[in-house]
Order: sequence, then C-alpha cells, then structure tokens
Amino acid sequence: MGKLEDKTALITGADSGIGKAVALLFASEGADIAIIYHSDDKEAKETKKEVENLGKRCVIFQGDINDYEFCEETAKQVIREFGKIDILINNAGVQFPSDNIEDLEEKNIRKTFDSNIVGMILLTKIVFPYLQEGSCVINTTSATAYQGHPELLDYSATKGAIVSFTRSLALQAKPKGIRINAVAPGPVATPLTKETFGEEEENPNKPPFERNATPEEVASSFLFLASNDAAQITGQVLHPNGGLIVNG
Repeated sequence: MGKLEDKTALITGADSGIGKAVALLFASEGADIAIIYHSDDKEAKETKKEVENLGKRCVIFQGDINDYEFCEETAKQVIREFGKIDILINNAGVQFPSDNIEDLEEKNIRKTFDSNIVGMILLTKIVFPYLQEGSCVINTTSATAYQGHPELLDYSATKGAIVSFTRSLALQAKPKGIRINAVAPGPVATPLTKETFGEEEENPNKPPFERNATPEEVASSFLFLASNDAAQITGQVLHPNGGLIVNG
C-alpha cells in the first residue's frame, strides 16, 4: 500500500526475529532500510538480500550500540547513503534467565542494561538531531514490563525502563512534531527466545491464544506506529500479546 514510500528506517537487531520482520514489512511498504546488528553476519546479509529483493535499498552495520563512536559514524553513514532518517526502531536486546536473584551474574546484569536501555538511549540521542517533524521513534519493550517474569528480573527491569523512556521522550519531542511510541509483545517465537528457553518456552504461561506470536504478527504494530495512520499517537505502548491483560 506504500504506507512508508520514500521513508528511511534505521532498525537495530534486524538480522533476525522481530527486527527482521519489521525490516521486511517496512521495505514492502516502500521504505529504504538501514540495519544495525551485533554479530550474526550471515543472517544480516540474508536480511539485506531479502530487502533488496523487495526493490528497496538496504545497508547493514555490524557493531555495538553501546559504542558511542560507532553509533555516531553509523548515523552519518546512513545520512550519506539515504540523505535522511525518518524512522528509528530500537529493537536490539538480550536476556539471561535465572530463577534465583542470588544466581544473577554481575556481568550479565550490566550487559542486559547496556544492551536493552543504555545503548537505546545513546543511539536515540545521536539519531534525534536528524529527525524532522513527522519522524518517529519506536522502541521494543515487553509484556514483562507490566507483568514481571520470575526468571527475567533484570530483563524485565530494562523493559520497564524503556516504557518510562518512551513516555518521557514523547513529552520532550512533542513540540518538534516527532512521535515516540513503543510495542510490548508477549511471548514471541524468535531465535532469542529459542536460544534462551528452548522450544518449550511458551508452555508454562501461554497467552489466551495458546501459542507464541510470530515476528510477522508483531511487525504490523510497528508499521501502524510508523505510518501516518498513527499521526495522533505519541507516548503510547501497543500490546500485541495474544490477549494478556496488562495495565498501561
């Protein structure tokens, strides 16, 4: 339908899972795509190929969003390549489950916060000056921010921080005409959840739809928030979670 025709989107963590599904959906709606990924060269190159097969341009950047200089140079390269950034999707994240707070490892706690919220804020700070009226930022939070999770204490805490960051930046960005929103999926079948919990991750606490969502089912929420359909929406969180009842 061309909802993102002539737009440029910068997406973190788009080599697989939700990020990849968002990249492909955005490309199918007319957007050129820039991807930041951490380490999986094979998957990133495959995503790039699939975007280009949809007739859109795609550039990929391997690096760590906690590296300020990397974020600065990446933003500059996206501008050199596409001339602008219209949409920033902050999707990168990690999780290290533990069912006992005493067993949490300090290095994993710090990595979780760095990857999930600190790097998000750094990248947004760097990209923000390039955004214009009508641009938007969409952050990936989680149902765990609202419900908690007995095995993901630090991860859930970062996702709650993302909600607060989204709401606060929306207030700051409102006079500039830049929309800031978030998406809070419930259980989703992604490489990260498979790696973390295995194939049976969905069994203990299935949402009412009795299955994990696919990344493609979640991606449509990002498309709505990125398009002009959401012109009056900022500081909000969408909940494609299969029917979990959450507040906020």
